[in-house]
Amino acid sequence: MSSHDATLEFDYESAARAELVVDSVAREIGEIDDDRSRTTIERDGPRVYIEIDADDVIALRAALNTWFSLIDVAERTADAGVGILESDQ
Repeated sequence: MSSHDATLEFDYESAARAELVVDSVAREIGEIDDDRSRTTIERDGPRVYIEIDADDVIALRAALNTWFSLIDVAERTADAGVGILESDQ
């Protein structure tokens, strides 16, 4: 069976912000993978890479939707945290 893959790349304003996002979602690696898709995540400074390899297009789409959602939640949570910290100053 042919393989389908995608690489997601996210750029952040700092390496610390990228690390926060990676730390927030990295625990899902291996937990949500199944026998039809596999995911890896890595960070290079302020840039985050998520690589998805799937056995079919349907599994790839499902994995993409999942990882976009996880990253979105991590980014919104980080934004909320920054907002709270800034309002305390």
